[in-house]
Amino acid sequence: MAVAFLLYVIAEIAAIWAVGSAVGILGTLGLLLGGAFLGSWLARREGGKAMRAFVESARAGRPSEKELTDGMLVGLGGILILVPGFVSDVLGLLLILPPSRAVARRLWLKRMEKRAVRFANQRRGPVMVVDSEVVNEPHERDDHPLIEGRIIDG
Repeated sequence: MAVAFLLYVIAEIAAIWAVGSAVGILGTLGLLLGGAFLGSWLARREGGKAMRAFVESARAGRPSEKELTDGMLVGLGGILILVPGFVSDVLGLLLILPPSRAVARRLWLKRMEKRAVRFANQRRGPVMVVDSEVVNEPHERDDHPLIEGRIIDG
C-alpha cells in the first residue's frame, strides 16, 4: 500500500510539473481550481441523481445495490476531485461520469460478490458434498397421477 501511495505521489508531481511547464504556474493553478469547481458541481449533480434513484428503488421495493454503489462511487469521485492534482481529478471524473462509472460499478460489485462468498465460506467452515442418488419410492399422495414420489438419499 505504501508503494502504491508513493507511485501516486510521483505521478501527481510529474503531471503537475508537465502541465506547469506547458502553461505556466498561473495556468496550472487555474486548471487545478477550475477542475475542483467543475468536478464538485458535477459530483453534486450526479450524487443527487444517484440519491433520487436510490429513493425510488427503495420505495418500489426493488434491490438497490446498483443505486447504492453509484452513490458511493460518486462520493469517492468527489473526494478525489477535491484532492489537489491532475491524476486524482481524472480518476474522480471517471468515477463521476455515468459511462465510466458503470464499468467501475460492475467491477466493484463483482469484487464484493467474491469477497462475500469467501467470507461466508470462512464463517460456515468447509463444506462436504456427499454423493447422492435419486430413488423412486411410493409417495403418500400416489392417488394423484401427476405427482411422483421421490426421496433423495445422500
